[in-house]
Amino acid sequence: MPVIKNFGFLWERKYLHRGAGGNGNAGHLKGFTGRFIADFRDQIGVYVLYDRNQSIVYVGQAGNGNATLFTRLKNHMDGPLWNRWEYFSWIGFRDVNTNGALSNQQSVDSGVAGFKYSDALNEIEGILIEIIEPKLNKQGGKLKGAVEYYQYIDEKFGEVSNHDLYKELLNLSKTVELINK
Repeated sequence: MPVIKNFGFLWERKYLHRGAGGNGNAGHLKGFTGRFIADFRDQIGVYVLYDRNQSIVYVGQAGNGNATLFTRLKNHMDGPLWNRWEYFSWIGFRDVNTNGALSNQQSVDSGVAGFKYSDALNEIEGILIEIIEPKLNKQGGKLKGAVEYYQYIDEKFGEVSNHDLYKELLNLSKTVELINK
């Protein structure tokens, strides 16, 4: 069974309906497929913020604690990143029921194939932070228990310096000159 249930790539901030508060006007984070519309405001998962050039500036997670996807995005609209992002992508762990509501089967404490969604949140966010190195993330990825490996360079390859390449280029130039004479 897949951990990632749904996703939205490069949604526009300007279409995030914040609402005016109060009953029935709490805003929404709706998306659609060919079948129906679903509201992802209470989604748990990982999200990415992009600047106006669609360069990634921040990676975060939603669902650990009370911060749902909608809450995290609203916080970024009012917080220190308020003017630093225009687009967002998200990856969700909660399934959508046939009526368009998010399933209650998946929660941040649910287990899947021997791990909790809260662990998956940390790992997916951590991998994205480590690979992308977004300029506004201040912390490194949370990859507990994972061991980093560095690329092994076999001795057979040997070291080639820029100086060696320059010498070879000069030799080739001299050979070309001799051929042309």
